Amino acid sequence: MTIPVVDLADFTSGNPVLKERFVNELGRAYEEVGFVAVKNHGVPDELIADLYKYLQQFFSLPLEKKRSYEIPELAGQRGYTSFGKEHAKGSEAPDLKEFFQYGQKAEGEEYIPEEYPDNVLVSEIEKFNPTFHSAYRAFEESGTKLLQAIALYLGLDEFYFDGWVRNGNSILRAIHYPPITSEPKSAIRAEQHEDINLITLLVGASADGLQILTKQNEWVGVTSLPEQIVVNVGDMLQRLTNNKLRSTTHRVVNPPRELWHTSRFSIPFFLHPKGNMSLACLESCITADNPKHYPDATAGAYLDERLREIGLKK
Repeated sequence: MTIPVVDLADFTSGNPVLKERFVNELGRAYEEVGFVAVKNHGVPDELIADLYKYLQQFFSLPLEKKRSYEIPELAGQRGYTSFGKEHAKGSEAPDLKEFFQYGQKAEGEEYIPEEYPDNVLVSEIEKFNPTFHSAYRAFEESGTKLLQAIALYLGLDEFYFDGWVRNGNSILRAIHYPPITSEPKSAIRAEQHEDINLITLLVGASADGLQILTKQNEWVGVTSLPEQIVVNVGDMLQRLTNNKLRSTTHRVVNPPRELWHTSRFSIPFFLHPKGNMSLACLESCITADNPKHYPDATAGAYLDERLREIGLKK
């Protein structure tokens, strides 16, 4: 399935006609599909290449070395999480993946240290942490522009989200789905789920496997070109917009048997606001035909609840 493609350069062009067209294309795509592919997204190709190079080096380290970067009290929010720890909400089967998470390094304002623990420094790979930091900032900037377009589509001030996502609780996650070495219990590397955050920016995956559930209740594969990033709506934005913008169910399926010996790598950036942002449904999204679907909650409380549901927090 080809998902709608939008060009972020239209939004940043300074041309009001192109900008308005981008806003409408993005908003419609998020109402109808929940996923778009974005070109001219502003994250440099060489930075993405470096990111993949260093994460592959990290996952090639011996398990006991990787385990030294696993800090249980951080609930997977920083550092390494070993194979089989996380499962989808409502599923008992662990996902067939290991991952490494890099989080916000808050700057220039008061923040709560417990919300933003220090990042885990990988000593074996010299450029690992600086590369992750550069990529984190690039994704944050690109995601903020997309949220500006979403704000305009919703009739809000263009910069409605800016202050909430600056120093917000976003996460850059590097995922490794290892080769399949024996008959798997499930045909699924990552069980069906929706993302927790506002939007997710996914830069290239090293192999196919991502599928989304359409409104017709059919699973279809998603492919994007190398110069595009795939961006989907998360549950926080769905809550905020009272289901106007839909969080799309997606999963990662196993490759065909002849490719079982291959690894899959994937790098999503989960764009989160600060924990005290209200997710109360926007008044403009509540109508007689679409009454309020969710109780009021803050982003932090909602994140905490979901991390417990997927097994990362006890």
